[in-house]
Amino acid sequence: MSRKGNCYDNAPMESFWGKLKQERLNDKHFKTREDAKCAIFWYIEIYCKRYRLHESNGYKTPHDFLTAV
Repeated sequence: MSRKGNCYDNAPMESFWGKLKQERLNDKHFKTREDAKCAIFWYIEIYCKRYRLHESNGYKTPHDFLTAV
């Protein structure tokens, strides 16, 4: 963390939460908290790690990037 007032403090996490909301949670209404937890788990553990391409990894999935090393 940098000092107070620096605009880069939370940028990576704010970007992640924005993508989560945009790609998975927009216009969704969950019946239970457990349904919401399952949807978030699926997005992080299945979609982001196994299917979503990341620019910082050379447009590979994190799973492919880590297994190739």
